[in-house]
Amino acid sequence: MDFMTLYNDCSLCPRQCRVNRRMRGGKRGPCGEDDRVRVAFIGPHFGEEPPITGTKGSGTVFFSGCSLRCAYCQNRQISHESFGELADMDTLLSRVEVMIQSTGVHNINFVTPDHFFPHVFTLVSSLRENGCDLPMVYNLSGYQSMDSLKMAEHYADIYLPDFKYGDTTLAASLSRAADYPKVALEALCEMARQKGFLDSTAKKGSLAEKGVLVRHLILPGHLENSINVLTSLFVEFGPDLPLSLMTQYSPVGQSLPGPLNRSLRPEEFDFVYAHAHALGFRNLFVQFPDPPDAITSSQPSPFLPDFRKAQPFGKSGFKKMQSSVDIRKRVC
Repeated sequence: MDFMTLYNDCSLCPRQCRVNRRMRGGKRGPCGEDDRVRVAFIGPHFGEEPPITGTKGSGTVFFSGCSLRCAYCQNRQISHESFGELADMDTLLSRVEVMIQSTGVHNINFVTPDHFFPHVFTLVSSLRENGCDLPMVYNLSGYQSMDSLKMAEHYADIYLPDFKYGDTTLAASLSRAADYPKVALEALCEMARQKGFLDSTAKKGSLAEKGVLVRHLILPGHLENSINVLTSLFVEFGPDLPLSLMTQYSPVGQSLPGPLNRSLRPEEFDFVYAHAHALGFRNLFVQFPDPPDAITSSQPSPFLPDFRKAQPFGKSGFKKMQSSVDIRKRVC
């Protein structure tokens, strides 16, 4: 299949814009990109969950643009400002292979790739043809098209989707996607059907090779949203769903409403964390919040990358709590 034809009448994301992205100088869809792949960073990243990061890092490929474009996006430089360099397929393949050979990364991690799925599928095919057997990780917003996910099944090994919202009003306000809770839950069901839960949870300390791990970023002042998210996930998937609670929120962008102009407070994290425990999640990864005085203008959050630098990220660690090694591969 010539995947590039999918750009002709683009329906890669749930917004279904139907823009012809191959027309130079033509209308751009919500993702802000045409059919030329744009990349902001290729290299090892040490801030993912332990089964993804390992000791040598996750081999990330950060794509420019995004179809969701959340108002508070922590990667605003690439999602809103399209920071990055154009790369043809040969160059992209070469850069990824050089990363693999020079760093020994444990996997290839495509970050926000869905609006460039045609390039990603082609790249994965070429990597496999050239003998690469590393797991292919799809690091996603959760707002995914079912048709696109079904196409991705043969080119993906691990899914790392966000589940951002249980509140339709908040989803509409911050991401212009009132249908996010419904779309994301259906997408997550499809990912779990394809891959099951993250396999590393069945063997403590091992690297992941296949499966799904869901992430949720706790938003300051919107704890009810987090409670709704966790409850929905528990009801749908049960206690063995691998879940990552993230506290790395930092105010980014302009005109953020109300409490989104500050960082998460420790007591807010404690409230959501307690709910996750009360529900009974057994495979929980936790990013504990920094002390209130740890982040200043001279010492910003280590989780906010600067893609203008050759090394956008510093090393950072997830603290993991995992009380069960018996994972049941419950799917929808």
